[in-house]
Order: sequence, then structure tokens, then C-alpha cells
Amino acid sequence: MKNIFKNRIPKDAGWLIPGLEIKRWFALIFLGSALIIAGFLTLSDPRQVYEFLRNLKSSVNVDLVAGISILMGAVLFFKGWQKTNLSMLDIHDEKEKENVLETLYRRRKLNNGPKIVAIGGGTGLSMLLKGIKKITNNITAVVTVGDDGGSSGRLREEMGVLPPGDIRNCIAALADDEDLVTKLFQYRFDMGEGLKGHSFGNLFLTALCSITGNMVRAVKESANVLSIRGRVLPATLDDMKLAAEMEDGRIIHGESSIPEAGGKIKRLFTEPSDCKALPEVLTAIKHADLIIMGPGSLYTSVIPNLLVKEISEAIANSNAKKIYVCNIMTQPGETDNYSVSSHVNAILTHAGYPDLLDAVLVNNNIPQNISPKYAEHKSFPVVLDNENLNPTGVKLVSTKLIEEEESKNGLVRHSSSRVARAIYIWYKRSEKRGNKR
Repeated sequence: MKNIFKNRIPKDAGWLIPGLEIKRWFALIFLGSALIIAGFLTLSDPRQVYEFLRNLKSSVNVDLVAGISILMGAVLFFKGWQKTNLSMLDIHDEKEKENVLETLYRRRKLNNGPKIVAIGGGTGLSMLLKGIKKITNNITAVVTVGDDGGSSGRLREEMGVLPPGDIRNCIAALADDEDLVTKLFQYRFDMGEGLKGHSFGNLFLTALCSITGNMVRAVKESANVLSIRGRVLPATLDDMKLAAEMEDGRIIHGESSIPEAGGKIKRLFTEPSDCKALPEVLTAIKHADLIIMGPGSLYTSVIPNLLVKEISEAIANSNAKKIYVCNIMTQPGETDNYSVSSHVNAILTHAGYPDLLDAVLVNNNIPQNISPKYAEHKSFPVVLDNENLNPTGVKLVSTKLIEEEESKNGLVRHSSSRVARAIYIWYKRSEKRGNKR
């Protein structure tokens, strides 16, 4: 939103942009001032005022004087009103003034945006959040808590907390990317005994969890520190761990071990099997206008949330529009040789509800110069097989979703702005079709 104030309009004129609900109060103050002046004129001798105006008209161009007077009065009135407000807020720095406009814009425009629930984990969910936070402030990010690798896994094992990594990334994604505190939250130590590999945000969340008593309160306090747009919630507070049954009969335990196991995943399940959903998550899903799943690792980021039975049931019963953002490339060890329909069928099967999704969003543009490293790691573009998708009843939404700058270097990654825009366009069109019925 800051680009609106920096590039499109003068800073002072920013106070008059639509949606801030400032002009109405400006008009009210102006009307009040006019009534005060009219009152004083009424109390004085109207004949003297009339004589003064008649003499003035005979000696000068009254229309010109009146125009200049009105213009100067309006400018002075506006500047005085603006300075009064900034003074009351104790704001003197230019950057702070710009942030006031940013905050007002967000409150008035984005607070009226659709209620969106984004479900997933990993870098896919945080990418999505960076885009949709420009559409609405009414965001609930539901994050999987099955991670057992890296810094999160160490803290989970040593401190007995829910893995904070994906939660941290989502909090940072919903915050101001340029904010120093956000950068601090994402800072990862590259040296130091016991610190190496940990991010500051993970340690911060773990410490807050110990102080507040649970991860939900820790996340809320962290969100307040970073002034994020929306909220981040773990799917469950239970100590949920992932396990996979492979087609050859092996049982693989632990999220980080599943992609390394080799072979094809037959079924994913949780230990314990009856994890309870966070009540706030169920409430958010119930009142959502739009539910988004993915993108991200199918079996270790997206599906784990749906294995919490209450969450799958709430999504199935929700009146919200529901869309899945499919990965662009297959993921070795998880989705080898998977097409779009394979991704969708895996979600529907594990959720246990055949009508869980309305649509799937896919990328239809792969750069010609795609890096050979993808093939070396056995990662290939996900095939768009609409003929196999049709029996599911899930509609295909196909458009260009890749990041332009990355594609020039042969890399294939989602563009947060393109994904968010494509989802929002589909949502608005779906709403219109629904209203026509």
C-alpha cells in the first residue's frame, strides 16, 4: 500500500484519498465553521456588513477576491486540521506521517475485505500470505504443526513446544517486509554453540510459549509486536506427528523422514490419530468467505491440516468458496509423476469429503529456459490433465502464476501477487455467479 502514497499522489493529498473516511469529517468541520461565522455575523449589525461588502464590490473585483479568499481559507483550514491531528498523535517524522496514512488505508479499505482462511505450511503458505494481505486484513492462516526437522525439530524435542518455524514464517509474511523488527524475527544464527541454525523468531516464540503457557498466546503476542495483518493459528495444540504408509507396506514416522523414504505414499496419518482442532480455527472456517489450501508440500504441509478431522468437516460444511493452489513442480519423494488431478484426489481422499473443493488454481506457463537442476533432482512440471480432473467436479482455473524475475534465471516459483490476484478474480466471479442463481 505504501506505493500508493509514494508514487501516485502527493503526500498531503493522500489524506483525501477515497476510503479513509476523512473527507466527511473535513466537510463537517467546514460546515461547523461556516455556521459559527454565520452566527457571529447575525449577532453583529447586518447593515454594517452589507455596507462594507457593497463598498468593497465597487472598488475591487469581488469574484477574484472571493475566489482567492476561499482557496487560501481552504488550504489553511486543511493544513491546520491536518497538523492538529498529527500533533494529537504526537507524530513529527515524515515516515511516521506516511505510516498514519498506511494504517488508515488498511483499517478502512482492507478491514472490509473478504474473510479468508489460508491453510497449509512451509514456504508456500507464507508466499500466499504476502499476496493476500494486500487484498484484506481479515486473514486467518492455519498452520500445520507436524514439522520435526531443523530448528523447529530441535526446539520441539528439547523444549516440548509446538514447532514454531512455519508459524514464524507466516507471522513475518503478514508483517511489514521492510520493518527492522520483521527482519530481526527472521534472522538465523550462523554460529554459536547451541545457537547455530536457530532463527531469532523461533527462539522468541519458544520463550513466549514458556511465559504465556501455550503457543496460541505466544503467537498473539508476537503478532502484536509486529503489527501483522490478520492472525496465525496452529491447526491443533496436540503434539501431532506425521506418519506415512508406503505402497510397499513400510511405515515411515516423522515429517522430515517421509520425503527421504523413497517409494510412493499410499496413506498419510497422524500420531495420535484423534488430534483436536483449535476452536478458533473452526470458528474462522465457519465464518470464512474464501478458503485457500496450498501451495506447498502436498503430504507434509497441506494434507496434515486436513487429517485433523474437525478441520476437514468444518471446511466441507462451510459456505465459503474453496480453492486449492497446486504446486508448479513435482516434489521428489512426495509427488513424483503427480498430475493436477493426482494432487486434487490426494486431498479429497485424505480429507474424506469428495466435495471439499470448488476449484484448483494451476500455472499454465513454464519458461523455456527452465533450469536443468530441476531434472537433476527429479522435479518436473505438474501436468494439467483436465480430463482426469472433470470426474472430481473440481473446476480448473489456469493462468500464469510464476515470478517473472525468477523465471529469467530458469527458476520456477509462484508470484505472491499473481496468485493472490488470480484467486481474488476467481472468488469475485464465483460470487457473481452465485448471486445470479
